[in-house]
Amino acid sequence: MLNANQTYTTLELKVSYLKGMTKDTGKVRAHGRVISIGRRVAFAEATLTGADGKVYATATSTLLVIEK
Repeated sequence: MLNANQTYTTLELKVSYLKGMTKDTGKVRAHGRVISIGRRVAFAEATLTGADGKVYATATSTLLVIEK
């Protein structure tokens, strides 16, 4: 977790769209988590999942940690 005197910016972002969504898809849930965070670089991932358990999209990100 970042402390109060840190911020971040995106170095790399990859999004994979796995399944199309329509108005009939229903509610979806986004789940994100930090994989690791170091002094200068952090890694995160996210998943977009439907109520039926199907995965609609995934994403990974590499982030630069900056001291304010």
